[in-house]
Amino acid sequence: MEALNESLSKTRPLAGVTVLDLTIALAGPYATLLLGALGARVIKVENPLSEDPARNNAPYLGQEGAKLVRETCDDISVSTLNRMRNKLGITLNLKHPSAREVFADLVKQSDIVFENFSRGTMDRLGVGYSFVREVNPRAVYCALTGFGSDAQSNSSGKAFDAIIQALSGLMMTSGSPDEPPVRVGVTFGDLVTPLFGVIGVLSALRVAEQTGVGQFVDVSMLGAITSLVACEPFDVLEQLGIPTRTGQSVPRLAPFGVYAAQDGYVAICAHQDAFAKGVFAAMERPDLAVDERFRTRDLRVKYVNELNAIIEAWTKTIPHTELLLKLEAAGVPCAEVRDPQTAVRDPRVVARGETVPLTHPKFGAVADVYGTGFPVKFSAAEAGFDQPPPELGEHNELVYREILGYSAERVQELRAQNVI
Repeated sequence: MEALNESLSKTRPLAGVTVLDLTIALAGPYATLLLGALGARVIKVENPLSEDPARNNAPYLGQEGAKLVRETCDDISVSTLNRMRNKLGITLNLKHPSAREVFADLVKQSDIVFENFSRGTMDRLGVGYSFVREVNPRAVYCALTGFGSDAQSNSSGKAFDAIIQALSGLMMTSGSPDEPPVRVGVTFGDLVTPLFGVIGVLSALRVAEQTGVGQFVDVSMLGAITSLVACEPFDVLEQLGIPTRTGQSVPRLAPFGVYAAQDGYVAICAHQDAFAKGVFAAMERPDLAVDERFRTRDLRVKYVNELNAIIEAWTKTIPHTELLLKLEAAGVPCAEVRDPQTAVRDPRVVARGETVPLTHPKFGAVADVYGTGFPVKFSAAEAGFDQPPPELGEHNELVYREILGYSAERVQELRAQNVI
């Protein structure tokens, strides 16, 4: 049994699955990055005449460390270091008439085809889902678009994260009523939508294993993010007198939110009676626990402004480290508000591989730069990143010669014709 468990622990969940990755920028590449971390063989396709724009995103990492401007051909975008790990890199110009046959051969070897072009782009190139289904009926095809791939989406325009945040209502859920819309600093739409894409393709892959038939998986950025906004009853709360935009607090859970300390900020989550009484105890204000405005959760919600004013008048007088000690001693869930530089280097997340140091493939650890890890741990399998990002077309020989079985002459001909 012990030997079996040791063997299983070396298994990657998606070992044996091949993903044909036609994605660019962030949303699509993040989805295929996750599939690669799970052990899938990801073949990233780039146009030899127009590489993934992420390769030209500042900042860059080179022999001398991090820089804002690329100075040598060895300077690699940190975006590339983050998003292209665990992928084989090939080139294929899908606009070239001769690319269709090559693409078909790649599809025949693939379990999943993933793209995030504007709606209809792949169909206009003649290599959309109908073509993929004809070539490989078992293939799962995922299109991650801004507004959906169906006719009802009524848009073939490009969707960027800020556009999706704006249209989904997300920008009007943060900040205070008198402030301009607030864009979530992390590219929320670009990073959350791919999670639904991965859920979709893995579910469809399961069906294909059972039936032998693949399918089209349609994921909309606008739909994904709007569905999350709809998880909170903002419109109902507005009708009941609680505005959607409530600044640093969540009134329906009072006291719950971010409070200023003498030298920073702390998050306090004391929505349950016991936690609220803990806050009052830490403040040395037991009278608040029996105050007719605050003795129950519903009353605290009703008088949330008065409650928050009293709490923050106290927190502002105490350094955040001392404040946390007082709250923790009283059993109150709390934390300091940290900047990203500190957060991504938290020993807890680093030890679990949830954030990882990024190294230059040629020069190694040239700077203190961290990137995304894989935040899922398995008891009897492995997942994560162990391969550097490929150079443009780095694995053409491997994929076209060894996987597809093309002759050296065929590969040379395709290269001469600018097909690859």
